[in-house]
Amino acid sequence: MRSGTSVGANYRSAVRGKSRADFIAKMGIVEEECDETLYWMQMLIEAGVMKRSRLTELMNEADQIIAIVVSSIKTARGRK
Repeated sequence: MRSGTSVGANYRSAVRGKSRADFIAKMGIVEEECDETLYWMQMLIEAGVMKRSRLTELMNEADQIIAIVVSSIKTARGRK
């Protein structure tokens, strides 16, 4: 739960970044937190706490968020 909500909080911080470098750094944190959230969901499945079917949609959404964040970072790095 904490790592999942951290994604949104850090994204909010990133869009309020003071500079492009600050935005890129904070988006990197968003990427890490989202990946950590995926990790914890996988651990819940492997531990038998949750069925994969209950987390599949959330895991797919997390993968999509990571793809968007990585693309945003690449775009921000490419702009001068």
